[in-house]
Amino acid sequence: MLWSLSRIGCFAAVFIATTLSAWGECRAQMAMPRPGLAAAATAAGRTFSAEEQTNITVYEAVNRSVVNINTKARVARGLFLLEVPSDGAGSGIVVDRQGHVLTNFHVVDGVEEIEVMLFDGSSHTAAVVGVDPPTDVAVLKVDAPAELLFPAVFGTSADLRVGQRVFAIGNPFGLERTLTTGIISSLNRSLPARSGRTIKSIIQTDAAINPGNSGGPLLDSEGLLIGMNTAIASRTGQSSGVGFAIPVGTMARIVPQLIERGRVIRPEAGISRVYQTDRGLLVAALVPDGPAERAGMRGFRIVRERRRQGPFVAEFERVDRSGADLIVAVGGDSVKTADDFLSAVESKNPGDRVLISVQREGHQLDIPVTLGAEK
Repeated sequence: MLWSLSRIGCFAAVFIATTLSAWGECRAQMAMPRPGLAAAATAAGRTFSAEEQTNITVYEAVNRSVVNINTKARVARGLFLLEVPSDGAGSGIVVDRQGHVLTNFHVVDGVEEIEVMLFDGSSHTAAVVGVDPPTDVAVLKVDAPAELLFPAVFGTSADLRVGQRVFAIGNPFGLERTLTTGIISSLNRSLPARSGRTIKSIIQTDAAINPGNSGGPLLDSEGLLIGMNTAIASRTGQSSGVGFAIPVGTMARIVPQLIERGRVIRPEAGISRVYQTDRGLLVAALVPDGPAERAGMRGFRIVRERRRQGPFVAEFERVDRSGADLIVAVGGDSVKTADDFLSAVESKNPGDRVLISVQREGHQLDIPVTLGAEK
């Protein structure tokens, strides 16, 4: 199978918060004291259990950070082009008081109009600031007063554990700011993205997630954002207790870039095509004067030959695969598929040097390649 690697890159792990005031505000809030979960929660003389207290505290701390996203798309009906509303299309997470809202790319893909409804019921027009289809992440900008914007506080997804209690807030079926609870059922799942790539390190949860929850927050028991709900596994289109969320670590790497430049700048290894084999990836073509070619990697060669045919001499071209490199590892980690290779490269930054291990003419070589920046 021939795979295209013309857009090889990584989830740039470059936190540009120091140059991005909007993101800096969100990060600053991480140091702010959170409501004490051990505090007694009472209302009209009612006393709640410890579990109920946690549920209430998390919801009250974060529900104002969740928005309902409604969209309109134009669809062809015969000879006419109609605008079709999609109420409760998805959810979103307020990132800062400048109006940036985080959601899934598939929630806003191909739509003409976006309306964001805040916690107070007010609706505001939103525009797409940046999208990253390979991770199904989009950032919107909503025109709303700062006093109505309550940014969520980013946590970490580096130390999550299976069995850990989690909370999802979203707008299933258009029912805004609905809370559901559950646990982390598994970690490091993979999901196919619309771009044809695979999203890695996905969080699996049994918290009820339904259509309309996409783009909403997945929270820990401290009310910190640990993921963004993105998909469910279901034969009916409704929750079957298997939901998936993009980890906050992925979003923390790419959201600042989406806010600053509208897209993610990924590193470029300079390998444009490979053939997937049982032993590794056979390099078919390199980007001319790209990082891999400059490092001495080899792809297929075009050999020109002349043959006499009667009184004429004809020139032919053939592809010589014998000298092409077979990629077997990146940075010491074996690769079997194109997605393995892309994931390994995407863990680096432009300018980083990586060792690409190849088999060439019966020998294994470790070739240092300095990654370039994706154009």
